[in-house]
Amino acid sequence: MSNIPAERLEDARSHLDDWEESLLSRYPPGSKPKEAFRDYRAEARPSVKEFYRLNHRNQTLDFVLAKKREFLPLHRRRMGIWEAMEFLNTLVDDSDPDTELSQIEHLMQTAEAIRRDGQPRWFILTGLIHDLGKILCLFGEPQWAVVGDTFPVGCAFSDRIVFSEFFDENTDRQTPQYQTPCGIYEEGCGLDRVHLSWGHDEYLYQVVKDHLPEEALYMIRYHSFYPAHREGAYGQLMNDHDREMFAWVRAFNPYDLYSKGESRPDVAALRPFYEDLIAEFFPPTLAW
Repeated sequence: MSNIPAERLEDARSHLDDWEESLLSRYPPGSKPKEAFRDYRAEARPSVKEFYRLNHRNQTLDFVLAKKREFLPLHRRRMGIWEAMEFLNTLVDDSDPDTELSQIEHLMQTAEAIRRDGQPRWFILTGLIHDLGKILCLFGEPQWAVVGDTFPVGCAFSDRIVFSEFFDENTDRQTPQYQTPCGIYEEGCGLDRVHLSWGHDEYLYQVVKDHLPEEALYMIRYHSFYPAHREGAYGQLMNDHDREMFAWVRAFNPYDLYSKGESRPDVAALRPFYEDLIAEFFPPTLAW
């Protein structure tokens, strides 16, 4: 169990939900991305705007590098995938009769939608685990450092990032080297050489990178990189392999966004299937 106070866990859960709801407002089913982006800015709640203000102000290159040094030795704890799902479930307040679905139920909804469409087993497993990096909240990380649209740091911030005006408060704006389209990177260097804003995508990628196909790893690492896979920004940093692999990121995105309003999954009945699926790809425990 986490030793984070209960009121902080509930606050974290509510802010995670805020971000996911904001994505649905920005990218409703069947929307044209540019039109949805414009409408969303006018309709976003004050709490969502404050979330993005904090995110854009604090996600600097130095911050990202410091978080990688802090977390990517992966020394917080050892646990298996199902145990990590149960750990993430502590973000839900079970005493609230009006609470939304648990984190495990959300994960299973995504996985079941993928399974119904006959996708490969590794694809189903990716849907099940893709948000497990949100356990960063249970290690005391603020919400703006766990979720939110990701973006490169160390180069110019794209105006295709939602609420890009909040980058005026980011101290990286004072570094001339970071104000060009490529910044500290070389054109076409490939995303593996680019530092994205810190959050649950990169963290989980580092935990599972030795155990899944490359297509799955792109889905996990870049599913929150909306400025690229939905808005078409940062193509100057991508190489041809990134562009090829982003077809999988885009294929995953509808399951991530639009499966969470479906019927409540029967966790007990589905658990044996998913435990077998987990064991097919992962060892009993992983370093987190």
